[in-house]
Amino acid sequence: MKKIDFNTVVFLGPYYLLFAVFIIVPVGLAMLLGFTYFDSIQFPVFIGIRNYVNLITQDTTFMRYVLPNTIRFAIIVGPGGYMLAFFMAWLLAQIPHKARTVLALVLYSPSMTAGVTMTVLWQVIFSGDEAGYINSLLLRLNLINEPIQFLQSPEHLMTIMILVTLWGSMGVGFLAMLSGILNINAELYEAAYIDGLKNRFQEIFYVTIPSMRPQMLFGAVMAVVATFQAGAIGVALSGSNPTPQYAGQLIVNHLEDFGFIRFEMGYAAAVSVSLLALVYLCAKLVNRLFMDRD
Repeated sequence: MKKIDFNTVVFLGPYYLLFAVFIIVPVGLAMLLGFTYFDSIQFPVFIGIRNYVNLITQDTTFMRYVLPNTIRFAIIVGPGGYMLAFFMAWLLAQIPHKARTVLALVLYSPSMTAGVTMTVLWQVIFSGDEAGYINSLLLRLNLINEPIQFLQSPEHLMTIMILVTLWGSMGVGFLAMLSGILNINAELYEAAYIDGLKNRFQEIFYVTIPSMRPQMLFGAVMAVVATFQAGAIGVALSGSNPTPQYAGQLIVNHLEDFGFIRFEMGYAAAVSVSLLALVYLCAKLVNRLFMDRD
């Protein structure tokens, strides 16, 4: 039997303790509450799988609007933001160090201030009156006769949400991929060109991506997590939860609606577990795509 080292316990103990308190315990409680009726006042009442049955068979808002919106949002923003982050990281790797540092900071800053700029900058840009930048431009060009209510329109809200999310997608995954590209041994490229490599596209596909698989995996997982937790965008832009005609309603918004507005905590817990399952399945798929098969 392997002896446990005292130093290992001392240094890893706080990590395991914090991980248990802030991850394992909350997730476990959410799973338990998903099988109860809990109004946040009275003690939870066990009702079995009724919440999950209602979510699938009774909750028409979830099946008609929330789930399709989330899938559409995730399909576009997840891979789109991931590929955009890799492309920008690769471009930055081709320029000198000082310029690269400045541009990397510029690209990374929206992910740090997305909450503030989203409610200020983007609401001004897409404002529904003549003062809005987009409406003002369209009116001056005589392309429209009256201002368009972009943030209150079911036709435009999801598109704007996707645009804002992609704008702020240069997060830690982008920095990880930039670091991975910069740390690839230059001799690998030289050897590849000697072996018959012909262009930059082949260089990316045969050398760059295989050499930075851990960073690509990390960036993909972060993209999945960021995509599924990006529920605040539609609410912040439109100013209401639920969003107008549920056009921008995602699973996170549905969870907040039932949990913090209707105070149906048991049902909200079931929604959160469903979201966790979706994130887990997507993460497993990503891990399978990037796992080392050697």
